[in-house]
Amino acid sequence: MQTPPLMTDAAALARNRARALRQGAELFLQEEAADEIKERLGEVNRRFTKPLIVSGFAEPWQSLWPGVPRVADADLLQVEPGAHDLVIHAFGLHWANDPVGQLVQCRRALSPDGLFMAVLFGGRSLSELRAVLAEAESRASGGLSLRVLPMAEIRDLGGLLQRAGFALPVADSAVKTVTYRTAFHLIADLRAMGEGNALAARSRRWPGRALFPEAARLYAETFPADDDRIRATFEMIFLTGWAPHESQQKPLRPGSAVQRLSEALGIGGDNGAKKV
Repeated sequence: MQTPPLMTDAAALARNRARALRQGAELFLQEEAADEIKERLGEVNRRFTKPLIVSGFAEPWQSLWPGVPRVADADLLQVEPGAHDLVIHAFGLHWANDPVGQLVQCRRALSPDGLFMAVLFGGRSLSELRAVLAEAESRASGGLSLRVLPMAEIRDLGGLLQRAGFALPVADSAVKTVTYRTAFHLIADLRAMGEGNALAARSRRWPGRALFPEAARLYAETFPADDDRIRATFEMIFLTGWAPHESQQKPLRPGSAVQRLSEALGIGGDNGAKKV
């Protein structure tokens, strides 16, 4: 059986992140996500004493708890089974070669009834950049190269939580629109986030002088914002799940109901229906 090709070049991703840190990483979206997760945790009636952050960046996640342990979002997480009551996977799952494997490792790191939370970029992110790069390259060469990471849709991510064995899985999203002066400023910001192209199947060939100027022109023409700027979409998907525990609510077994729906709602008559 053949091993499927990897989506992410881990060495390229590490270089991108290291370059971002050297040049002063621009992590405003991660800061917003950290604030959102902190707010959500405030609504959970639980005091967490053994949290863990899984992230390629220390800040701003460690500001949630000073000195909180952090491990890199490598393919193999350096975690101890059952050692944590809270695991936060911060902006790494969209680059994971095996996202289900990452989720399973996080679940195993949790003690029973421990909480898992994650945030990652979703499928609507950078839809404008993806479209103009594809249009510009098809005009220039008649072909397409992978230049923007394909990202998962929210409807699929809830299923991944279930496959990984989490109880009470929830997935929701927040869409943020950011404006930039030009497409070149957007690309520079992505690099400052450590989100440059790290796809294993990315083209290594020089794209030519015309590709990016043409993409920038198409961007300004197709996706304008106020004040002669352009707009860029970022979708942040939040995942929540619990390590299974006997105290958690469980769905009833099929066929175990003792009352018809119409009786429970107080509507209708016998209607010829039979209890089975």
